[in-house]
Amino acid sequence: MFDLFKRKPDADDRSWGERLRAGLAASRERLTRPLAAIVGRKALADADLEALESALLMADVGVATTERVLADLRLRWKRADAEADPRQLLKATLTALILPLEAPLIVGPQRPFVIMLAGVNGAGKTTSIGKLAKWLQGQGLSVLLAAGDTFRAAAREQLEAWGERNGVQVIAQKGGDPAAVMFDAIAAARARRVDVVLADTAGRLPTQAPLMEELKKIRRVIAKAQDGAPHETLLVVDANTGQNTLAQVEAFDTALGLTGLILTKLDGTAKGGIVAAIAGTKPVPLRFIGVGEGIDDLRPFRASEFVDALLG
Repeated sequence: MFDLFKRKPDADDRSWGERLRAGLAASRERLTRPLAAIVGRKALADADLEALESALLMADVGVATTERVLADLRLRWKRADAEADPRQLLKATLTALILPLEAPLIVGPQRPFVIMLAGVNGAGKTTSIGKLAKWLQGQGLSVLLAAGDTFRAAAREQLEAWGERNGVQVIAQKGGDPAAVMFDAIAAARARRVDVVLADTAGRLPTQAPLMEELKKIRRVIAKAQDGAPHETLLVVDANTGQNTLAQVEAFDTALGLTGLILTKLDGTAKGGIVAAIAGTKPVPLRFIGVGEGIDDLRPFRASEFVDALLG
């Protein structure tokens, strides 16, 4: 068995809010530094705006979204009195921008309810599936994992390790057609009256046309195996990829019709502004965010909670 948990981190007794705040520390430091210089100002000088613009761009908010944020901040600044806290004004601006991304995953009445997950290599997809399985069990739902990466033994073993840790069944094959695994997994879930199937797929770059076509085939087979499936199609993206995240979202959405995102590895990155970039450019619902390696370090995205952690 692939020893996934050999280097499992010590248990983290901090609350989710504390972990999120710690994970976003680098991004928060970058964004709040220029705000400190404008406390008590009646007007925003060009130099102040340039400093804030640079901070937003360095946090991967993106050019177009940064312009939108600064325009909204100027309006709020004009309406505010001299005692206004610039950090609170920016919080209000960012919260309004990213609030449309807040759309928690709802498992509908279909059984099995099929969630297909995709992503580029190394985004943390298989690990996110393990954590998502734990979260779903916490909602009182039974789960089955479908190991759709049939060619990489380590991926299959990793998923089986997560299945063992969560006490859930895994349908897997050595080699063969990943679409066939999905078909078998959905049939097994139906026979066993399992609530949710989490369908893993092999990591791939959106520029790899044959692999993207394979992904479309997997989706078609899932639809044949279960009416209306996949009921959710989630893209797992690594926060450290910054602006490249937007290209990934666009490509996978075109291929699959995404219903949501899982944003991983927010802990330690200075690119937490990518959430704002997604909201301003390609507002696909952000179902979950991840800030650590622990099994409980994947939680539903909440806009105000995220902005509070990002700006302190």
